Amino acid sequence: MALIQRIRPEGLVSSPAFSHVAVVPPGATTIYVGGQNSVDASGALVGEGDAAVQSARALDNAKIALEAAGATLGDVIQWTVLFVQGADLAAGYGAIATKLASNEPPLVTAAFVTGLGVPGALVEISAVAAVERG
Repeated sequence: MALIQRIRPEGLVSSPAFSHVAVVPPGATTIYVGGQNSVDASGALVGEGDAAVQSARALDNAKIALEAAGATLGDVIQWTVLFVQGADLAAGYGAIATKLASNEPPLVTAAFVTGLGVPGALVEISAVAAVERG
């Protein structure tokens, strides 16, 4: 049995890309990953002006953070993806969609914002994950 119960209830739009509800059982450890941008280990922006490159790098950074806490992309309950207004949403999602594909997809919230904390950043990705306590 899966740790996280992901629910796509009848009466709501059905999508293979996301679920609507997730239930984390007692005894799980919840992991929160703060907003990750397209920066390298020195803090330099990677992929200036390119939403696809920035999305891929931000997701890679989120994956590194998850792994540091003992989790994987498959343990993610919810992704929050912020794009700067005018960024190419299709290119950004296209660059990360295959890495997020799942039979039990997580919840996803996406929004356009006027700016992000890292100058030149077009995307920021944060996550909530859960793993069984060992």
